[in-house]
Amino acid sequence: MNYVSNLWKLYALRFFSSLIPAYVIERLYWEERGMTIQMVVFTEIIYALTIVLLEVPTGIMADKWGRKKMLVFSALLGCSEFAILLYATEFWHFAVVVFLAGISRSAGSGSENALLYDSLVAQGKAASFEKQLGGLNACDFVSAILAALCGSLLAGRFGLELNYWISLGSALIALIISLLLVESAAAAGGPADEHEIPFKQYVTESLRFFRKNKGVSLVVLSGMVTGSAMGYIEEFWQLYANRLEMPVVFFGVLSAAIMLLQLPGNLLAHALLKRFSSRTLILIVGSIFAVGFAYTAASKDYIGLAAMLVICLFSGVMEPLAAGYLHHRIDSTMRATIDSFRSLGENVVHTFIGIGFGYFSTRYDVFGGYGFIAALCFAFLVWYVGASRTIQS
Repeated sequence: MNYVSNLWKLYALRFFSSLIPAYVIERLYWEERGMTIQMVVFTEIIYALTIVLLEVPTGIMADKWGRKKMLVFSALLGCSEFAILLYATEFWHFAVVVFLAGISRSAGSGSENALLYDSLVAQGKAASFEKQLGGLNACDFVSAILAALCGSLLAGRFGLELNYWISLGSALIALIISLLLVESAAAAGGPADEHEIPFKQYVTESLRFFRKNKGVSLVVLSGMVTGSAMGYIEEFWQLYANRLEMPVVFFGVLSAAIMLLQLPGNLLAHALLKRFSSRTLILIVGSIFAVGFAYTAASKDYIGLAAMLVICLFSGVMEPLAAGYLHHRIDSTMRATIDSFRSLGENVVHTFIGIGFGYFSTRYDVFGGYGFIAALCFAFLVWYVGASRTIQS
C-alpha cells in the first residue's frame, strides 16, 4: 500500500476541511440570527459535552473497525452541519449543528493522528511525527487563512450567507478525499483476535497507561489547558474586535494573522524539541499565556489585541509537543483510543473554562471572560512548576 500517497491525502483532507470561509463571520452570522453571547457559550458547552461523551467510544471504534471509516463518517457529518446552518433561525437549530460537529470532531480526532502515525511507521519514519503533525496543522492554517481573507471580502460584498454555501462545497470535497484514504496495516492487518478486545478493556488499559506514566499525563494536561484557552481566542476574537469598533472588512486580515502566527510553532516544534526539554518549552508557553490573557482582559484596546496575537505566536508549539510525547509511548492497537482520551480531557477543560468565560462575559463583556482565563492560566502555571519535575525530554 502506498502510505506516502496516504500522507498527501491527509494533507489534502486537512486543506479542504479547513477551507471554510464561513468561520470568519460565524459569530456575526449567529448574532444576526438572534444568538447572544450566552447562547453561543451554551452551544460551545453542548459541543464540548458531546465530545466528552463520544470521544473515547469513537476512538475505540477506530481501533476496532478502522480509522478510515471514522474519518469518512466525520466528513459526512461536516457536510450536514453547513447544510443545516444555511437555514438555521432558532437556538435549537444551532444546538443540533454543534451536536453534529461534536460527533464529527470526536470521530476524526484520534483517528487522524492514529492513521498518520501508523502510516509513518510503515515508512520507517515514526520519529518525524511531530514534524508531519506540525505540517498538517500548518496546512490547516494556510487553508483557513485563504478562507478568512476570501470570506471577509465576500461577506462585505455579497452578505454573510454565501460563505456557508462555499463552505458546504469544500466539505463535500473533503468527504470525497476521505473515501480515498488507505487504512494502515497496523489498524487493519493484525490478527483477528486483536479486534475482539472488549470495549471496557480499551478504557481500562488507557486509564492504566496514564496512571503509570505521570510525565505523559502532565505533558498532555498542559496541552489541554493551552489548547482550551487558545480555543476562546479562536472563537471570540470577532467579538473582541467588534468591541474595539474594528470594521468588518478587516476581520479577514485579523483572522489570517491569528492563524498565520500559529504556523512557526507548528513547523518548528520538532526542531525546538532538539534544543530544549519539553518542560522548558511548556514553562515558556504557559508564562506567555498567563501574561498575555491578563493584558488582553485589562487593556480593552489594541494593546490587548496585540497581546492576543503574541499568545497565538507561542501557542503553535503545544499540539505537536503534547501529541508527539504521547504517541511515541503508546502501542498502535490502542493508538486512536488513547489519543481520544487526550482530546476528551481537552474538551472537559474547555467546558470548565466555558462556564467561567460565559459567566464573566455576561457580567463584564468579553473582557471579563478573558480575565477569567488569565487567572486560570496563572493558577495552572504555579501548580505546573512544582509538579513537572517528573517530565523527561
